Amino acid sequence: MSEEKINFLKLLKEKKYSLIVSIIENKLKEDQKTSGILNLCGVSRMLSDKSNTSLKLAINDFKNSCLKETDIKKMSDPLKNLINSSVIFFDNEFIDNGHELEKSFFDNVFSIYNKNRDVWENNPDILWALVKIIKRISNVDAVIKIYEKIISLNSDPDAFAAYIFHNLYNNKWGQIDYFNHTKKINDKLIVYDPGKLTKIINIKNDKINLAFLSSDIKGKHSVAYFLKTIINSYDDKQFNIFLYNNHNVEDDTIREFKDKIFKTLGIKNLKDIDAINQIRKDKIDIIIDLNGLSSDQRLVLFKNRLAPIQISWCGYTNTTGLNEMDFLIADKNLIKPEEEKYYSEKIIYMPDIWNCHPGYKKTRILIPTPSIKKKFVTFGSLNNFRKINDNVIEVWSSILKKVKGSKLILKTSFQISSEIYKEKFRKHNVHDSIIFIPFKKKFEDHLNVYEEIDIALDTFPYTGVTTSFEAIWMNVPVITMKGNNLISRCGESINKNLKLEELIAENKQDYIEKSVYLAENKNYLSDIRKNIFDNAIKTPLFDGKKFSEGFFTSLKKVYN
Repeated sequence: MSEEKINFLKLLKEKKYSLIVSIIENKLKEDQKTSGILNLCGVSRMLSDKSNTSLKLAINDFKNSCLKETDIKKMSDPLKNLINSSVIFFDNEFIDNGHELEKSFFDNVFSIYNKNRDVWENNPDILWALVKIIKRISNVDAVIKIYEKIISLNSDPDAFAAYIFHNLYNNKWGQIDYFNHTKKINDKLIVYDPGKLTKIINIKNDKINLAFLSSDIKGKHSVAYFLKTIINSYDDKQFNIFLYNNHNVEDDTIREFKDKIFKTLGIKNLKDIDAINQIRKDKIDIIIDLNGLSSDQRLVLFKNRLAPIQISWCGYTNTTGLNEMDFLIADKNLIKPEEEKYYSEKIIYMPDIWNCHPGYKKTRILIPTPSIKKKFVTFGSLNNFRKINDNVIEVWSSILKKVKGSKLILKTSFQISSEIYKEKFRKHNVHDSIIFIPFKKKFEDHLNVYEEIDIALDTFPYTGVTTSFEAIWMNVPVITMKGNNLISRCGESINKNLKLEELIAENKQDYIEKSVYLAENKNYLSDIRKNIFDNAIKTPLFDGKKFSEGFFTSLKKVYN
């Protein structure tokens, strides 16, 4: 057996993964297939074949590895592999096949986890893996509890950032709570020895070196669309634009950006110090963080300062809490002057709106109000399901009850089970009125869903942004609610810039009344839809040229 182990190590180094699997399956007897060997087999399957067929076999290997292992300490690796491979399979089915697996798919994981729960709930590595499952099958409160546990074990700043971010979905915090919690991240992040860091060169030049750092400039991600507005309209005689991608994806989106800017660089695999030094060597004057506290953030890089001027914008709509984050881009509808003290950054107010969309390739046409033909009203929300909290469900359920025969289309582009939401709507006795639409791989198919929707319903307090721009592009009006901070006022700013203040509700009751009134007055609804079709493209929402002028003027002001 020792010779077999040595051979496996050699084969592993030589990346002969398929051969490893073949030997384990065909050469070893069952009693030779130890927990470690089964774990190796699962890993080798995943490295040799990315198909879901192979992945399913790997999941079985990891499960059996866990069941065979008697040493709890050694079970950690196969359990993490079981969790991670199960999540990948779940996501693949969701994205590639439009197939949503039920919560029971993860039963094997929870069975193994619960047998030694007292051990695993005190293991940060296992909890970091487990939270991936909880995000896909449970409510936000359950996700928050896991992050709280990780924080209690090792005060992890990444867990703290995720904890704050997921509280954006709830109604429990005011802006002062976000401010106070983010200041704690500022105190937890590592500050590296300045002697190991390249010195920042702060010299004014004729051209400004402007950089963006993001994990999301790929595929059809919403942040990529908003950044395109800037990239399509900048003056390369005044700016050199750099893009630092915190991912390893090379796709059409990345190639499109590469063709239009000065430099792109992937930093996903760079250690913090290496990433800091690489960016500092590029002599960046202004760097804009497009992640904030969202997933795959690199806040520690900004804590150690990458450039003389650091700005937060777009991908995360709240304060970062970092002393080194100098500015936050917003607009007058999002942050009131008296509220600035609850944001750690100085506020850059854009002239009209904080964000602008370049539009979609899909040609805009005036889509007739669907309910006129269908004889019933269809509401819709294509927001991330995590934004659909209990207050939102209560309000939407009230609307459905008041508008006879109405339906509500729900669709998410995030890998998440709809089971828990179906059950919540069932408790309000409106479950038969809910239509869950599966994930659409083709983006045009996603946009086409709006052709079935009369009225879009915004979430709160975490309002939609991209989904609201989508709805408006498809001439669908969006009912939104007033908020109390940047993130909860995005829908308000969008409708104000559309000059559709009548679609902004004061509170939950007003939200219900506005939705019902719009649904029951078809002529009024059709007039609003035509108004959106005729005028939206001319508003600040889609006027990329005007937005870019204001954007770059603001940057030049802070630079000078």
